[in-house]
Amino acid sequence: MGGTGGTDSAGGVDSTGGAGGAGGMRRDGPSPAARPGAVAGPGAAAGAGAPAGAPAVADPGAAARQGAVTGPGAVADSGAVTGPGAAAGPPPASRPGEPTAPGAAAGAAATARSRRPVVAALMLGMGLAAIDGTIVATAVPQIVGDLGGFAVFSWLFSGYLLAVTVTLPVYGKLSDTFGRKPVLVAGIILFLAGSLLCAAAWNMAALIAFRVVQGLGGGALQGTVQTIAADLYPLKERPKIQARLSTVWAASAVAGPAVGGLLATYADWRWIFLINLPVGAVALWLVVCHLHEPARPRPAVRPRIDWAGALAVFATGALLLTALVQGGVAWPWLSAPSLGLLGATAVLAGLTVVIERRAAEPVIPGWVWRRRTIASVNLALGAMGLLMVAPTVFLPTYAQSVLGLGPIAAGFVLSVMTLSWPVSAALADRVYNRIGFRRTAIIGMTGALLVLAAFPLLPFPGAAWQPALLMLLLGAALGLFQLPLIVGVQSTVGWSERGTTTASVLFCRQVGQSVGAALFGAIANGVLASRLAASPLPGLPDDLDAVSHALEDPAALSAAATDALRRAVDTAVDHVFVGAAGAAVLALLVLVLVAPRRFPVLAEHESAPPAPKPAGG
Repeated sequence: MGGTGGTDSAGGVDSTGGAGGAGGMRRDGPSPAARPGAVAGPGAAAGAGAPAGAPAVADPGAAARQGAVTGPGAVADSGAVTGPGAAAGPPPASRPGEPTAPGAAAGAAATARSRRPVVAALMLGMGLAAIDGTIVATAVPQIVGDLGGFAVFSWLFSGYLLAVTVTLPVYGKLSDTFGRKPVLVAGIILFLAGSLLCAAAWNMAALIAFRVVQGLGGGALQGTVQTIAADLYPLKERPKIQARLSTVWAASAVAGPAVGGLLATYADWRWIFLINLPVGAVALWLVVCHLHEPARPRPAVRPRIDWAGALAVFATGALLLTALVQGGVAWPWLSAPSLGLLGATAVLAGLTVVIERRAAEPVIPGWVWRRRTIASVNLALGAMGLLMVAPTVFLPTYAQSVLGLGPIAAGFVLSVMTLSWPVSAALADRVYNRIGFRRTAIIGMTGALLVLAAFPLLPFPGAAWQPALLMLLLGAALGLFQLPLIVGVQSTVGWSERGTTTASVLFCRQVGQSVGAALFGAIANGVLASRLAASPLPGLPDDLDAVSHALEDPAALSAAATDALRRAVDTAVDHVFVGAAGAAVLALLVLVLVAPRRFPVLAEHESAPPAPKPAGG
């Protein structure tokens, strides 16, 4: 199979008891209820294992469930019930793009106005990254016809995916060290430069190389946009921006194929890349002019970039993704190239761990995996990336090969998932503010598990509305699963660690998709080969791509052969969805066994950027 698709919406406290990032807080100190600004009430934060020493709440809805009332100076953004002294506390520190106004109403209006250009820039930047895969896919026949290179055209997607995935941790660390704005500006410029080069490509090798350049910019766009969105909005408002970003992904999934097809048919495939330039220019102008990050305190020691760690992470990810993407496609899984790449990946992974342990400022800090909250979210979203391969990669094949739909109708069966996802994400805060992040995510993944398990029960050949209904329900379930975890994990860390945390989450999700494409591709092809080998009909193809091409020309097949191929595809896709249901079970096990009962949410002024010291102070 080729590259994978995906849908997006996409630590100040040490959950293991170690020193955290916000002033070295620990979970094993005295009860927070004994200090001003902590959550009071029976068994409130102390029973939940909240961080000691700083105003914090254990989870949105925790105070409401336990009848807690916040004390003086507490922050109302956490979802707790505010008391008489709440408004009298010190105002939270300003966040990027949020100037402090004299009054509450005036401050809210000024904040909303100042955020609008930045939010527009974020949506445009996310749109560039989201539409890229779908708009290019529809123009592949024209690109191959013009440049040649049919044997390697899948690297147009694999090379881009590779560059995005392996650079996410690097950009996350850079944004925490030097700020979000320079990283986002550099990412947009790099993406636009790659787009311009792609439009000027003279052969397939050059186009693939320039797609990698695009991916280097796309990694900065995806991770930094999500981080800035969390910086801009307090906890109770983050579902709004996350729902908007999810809407961008939904619109891109629907509009990308149509726009790409129109440009390839009536203009030239090069315009698919040139159209990025005006959109990216507007996003760049908005970021430069309207994104104003607070002044940061000058560090006592000049920040050091972990170039050795960045190179090791890049090389390890490159080898792993190359093995996963090309294994079973360009060469057999048990061949020398596959085994060599996987072996080299294991060696480089061990070397990366050694380098990162010795680095003063590692690209992937150890606390990302030592803190239960972050580690559990990483693993859960990695499992979600794994299961997402079933609908995004195999459902269109099922719709065309089994149901006999055309490409447009098959795309609609999948796109309904992108319609319910942002709606569910926008409403998720009404659930997690009452019952908490973890329980909401469990409900969402339980729904996804039921939908995935129901897919193999569909009749053969069935009607198009049946898988479409399942995808509508799946989108709603995954919106309820993903958004609480992303918002929750971002709310447990301070500003200086939010970029690294967000990047680690997106990195694990991307790796999950790559692993899923390789694993489920092997399962589908294995089931197909077994079913067709047992068929008494001679001359049947034996892999998914060959079967799809054979069914595109039904006149070349007998009625019996056509029925046998469709039943084989139906069985293969059913096995893939069973595997996706297994991935959903893994996500649930992580949430139940690894994730803390309540996320240790920091108060808003604790998660804001640090204030600079006054001159001479």
